[in-house]
Amino acid sequence: MRSHDKSTARKVYSIYVRIEETTINPTAEQALACVRVCQWLSNCYLDIHLFRFNDQEGYLFILAGDDLQIIVFPSGNWRFE
Repeated sequence: MRSHDKSTARKVYSIYVRIEETTINPTAEQALACVRVCQWLSNCYLDIHLFRFNDQEGYLFILAGDDLQIIVFPSGNWRFE
């Protein structure tokens, strides 16, 4: 069979998913701190279950491992909850 034969043609499908309806706007310090915290969690082989931006309060919440909760503030400081 030749490559242009219809029986061997492949169909290409595109799937578009909208994950969030609004854009999150962390500060530059907050975004860098999140990368550092997520990298540390990954280095410790901990799953990140939830990554949530609270647009009313301006902080980021990360739930990882069995029950590890981390808050990242707009200043870039973070703490365990």
